[in-house]
Amino acid sequence: MTTVRYATAPGAGLALGLKDPVHGAQTVFRAVLRAMSRPGEIQDLTMALGPTFAPPHPLVPAAAAVCLALLDLDTRLWIDGGGDGAAAYLRFHTGAPIADAPDEADFAVIADGAMIPRLDAFSPGTDELPERSATLIVQVAGLNSRTGEGAWRLSGPGIDGTADLAIGGLRDGMAEELAVNFRRFPRGVDLILCAGARVAALPRTTKVEAL
Repeated sequence: MTTVRYATAPGAGLALGLKDPVHGAQTVFRAVLRAMSRPGEIQDLTMALGPTFAPPHPLVPAAAAVCLALLDLDTRLWIDGGGDGAAAYLRFHTGAPIADAPDEADFAVIADGAMIPRLDAFSPGTDELPERSATLIVQVAGLNSRTGEGAWRLSGPGIDGTADLAIGGLRDGMAEELAVNFRRFPRGVDLILCAGARVAALPRTTKVEAL
């Protein structure tokens, strides 16, 4: 009988995932749910992730943590600008298969919000099966609840009146594309915005107006 020996174990050399995979993922999942149910409200994952959580470049901690909490063997992932290191890391820690094109993905990671593809490149689901739409995990330069450069006024379900959210580093034209996305309901994509260890969400039910 021949014994096969491997020089390195599967996943050797990859950055570590969440320190407590079960409870950490639950904490991040709850934060994402709150962000989705309260559009524009910023969730800080710093305490949940701890000081040693360091995903590979170009993933920021919040985006990596959201992926670890939401992805699994049945969710197809497309990565834009993530490089082989990020793909290997997410594939190893979540088991998610990598999609070849954005319109095949259940989740998409956008490494640079300034370079995000057009929203209509992703699956919007159907009127009968809107849950088959894509969720975009978009890395941005900053998130701030105060009005400033890149500020949008949000309204819709989960918002008491209106809410303001300033997003740094999204490309021009996004407000107009999100307005089209809003009008496609129940079809459309959902956005999870990540900056450092902070998360906010723009579900398809949210109306966005540039200030």
